[in-house]
Amino acid sequence: MSPDDSPGFLLWRLTLRWQREITAVLAPLDLTHVQFVLLASTWWLNAQGQRPNQLSVARHAETDVKMTSQVLRKLEDKGLLVREVDPADTRARLLRLTERGQELAERAVATVEKADAGFFASIPDGSSMITALRRTVP
Repeated sequence: MSPDDSPGFLLWRLTLRWQREITAVLAPLDLTHVQFVLLASTWWLNAQGQRPNQLSVARHAETDVKMTSQVLRKLEDKGLLVREVDPADTRARLLRLTERGQELAERAVATVEKADAGFFASIPDGSSMITALRRTVP
């Protein structure tokens, strides 16, 4: 068996190529990939009528809670979101995108979706791939 017969190794290589491409398209927007994921997660949860806290954003994105807090603080420093003390739990911070953060999130999501479409265009049946990924990611 060669490395090219290993699904794990192929996924590793594909993931690295995809991450490089996403990093490149996000650079002009002054966002790292992690910043994008957490900004987009907050945007999505806000759009669903939620006022998420840092823990719920970390769970949504499946990121480390401490790292999530640090990155969200950076996004706040950039003026993209507001972290407010949760009156029900003073240890928690409720998150709300600023107008600028919402505009950037929408632009960044469209940019990443376009990059994804191009990157995965060579896969003959993209909907089957998405179905398989959904079964794999709980």
